[in-house]
Amino acid sequence: MESVCRREPVRRHVIIGARGLRGVCAGDGGMSVAGDSMCAMKPAVKAGLQPLWRDRDTLQIGVDPRRAIALTGLGKAAAVVSLLDGSRDAAEVVSTARAYGIPPDATNRVLGLLASAGVLNDFPAHLHRALPEYLRARLAPELACASLAYADGDGGARTIARRRAAFVRVHGAGRIGACVATFLAASGVARVSCADGGRTVPADLAPAGLTQADIGHAREAGVARAIRRIAPEVQTRDDGAQPDLAVLTGARDAELIAALMRDRVPHLAVKADEAIGIVGPLVEPGISACLRCVDMSKAERDDAWPLILAQVSTASPQACDTVLAAATAALASAQALAYIDGAGPRPVAANGTLELVLPEWQWRRRTWPPHPVCTCGAGTAAGTGTAAGTGSATSGGEAAAGGEPRARSA
Repeated sequence: MESVCRREPVRRHVIIGARGLRGVCAGDGGMSVAGDSMCAMKPAVKAGLQPLWRDRDTLQIGVDPRRAIALTGLGKAAAVVSLLDGSRDAAEVVSTARAYGIPPDATNRVLGLLASAGVLNDFPAHLHRALPEYLRARLAPELACASLAYADGDGGARTIARRRAAFVRVHGAGRIGACVATFLAASGVARVSCADGGRTVPADLAPAGLTQADIGHAREAGVARAIRRIAPEVQTRDDGAQPDLAVLTGARDAELIAALMRDRVPHLAVKADEAIGIVGPLVEPGISACLRCVDMSKAERDDAWPLILAQVSTASPQACDTVLAAATAALASAQALAYIDGAGPRPVAANGTLELVLPEWQWRRRTWPPHPVCTCGAGTAAGTGTAAGTGSATSGGEAAAGGEPRARSA
């Protein structure tokens, strides 16, 4: 058997040639293939990756080239893949494969290639026991997605453990805040509370949030009910403890923001109005740009910005339709989870905002570095010398916001 595989190091996906894959993967975040580790593991092909035949001798695992790997020249050793369901340790896999007429060397070769390619999992037994069967079933998509996204070899166990230890407080229970709370709860965050003193009105209703039955009742109670519908195990009662992350979706509250900065609580700003959704900045006090940093940068581009900001109130109705609210809430939840998970690159909402302007429906990122004279200290920590480049856009976006509005003659 001459099964070989290679993962392209920059794009992190397999290059497939005329005869399959050439070369052997270097381990890049997948499971170790050292002898002791391999013997101790109960290998399983990562959930979500399907085994598919490219031809009689080449088995591809996964569909999209950015995730897939392929083994060529397998012959009878292809049966080894069917044994990788997490029910056997490596020695048992070898023994069972031998009963099918597959030599141990061939089985070990397949295991080594799959492990080095990062498509094998070894879900820790202790965490498996800690999750009730219902919760394991409900969080199966989260586990599978996290394992692939972060190239973990534990089946997403580390990610779910972090979420199960996290407490997120969502401020504001309107269309966006209610959706963020339910998204986070459904994603495995163990404690999600919502702070909002208002009552539900028809404009607050959204598919993933408040419902018709909540109209006239306290919004934060309605969000707690919505969470219980999808994730009854999640704790929604707020005991006043300091959260791991605060998500700000309501009207800007200067006292709240000051308290979060004083207590060094990370917080994510989210809003949608005027047919524009904005996620960010994600503020790590003293480390990344704060909301005041962004306002100071905008004021340098538009002298009237402080005066405009002082007059802002919540419009009624807000120009934020159902789909814009859901899209903004979904991306805000993704950034919150990226921060909680702590496994991938730094969340892109740090030192920036992600903005969706209708009717283009294309997310763009705008960069807002820490302002050098802001008292939050992030500018000093980052060594920011000037505010040059603030408000710059990436991903094809154009930095039109944050400066003076387009002038028109009367």
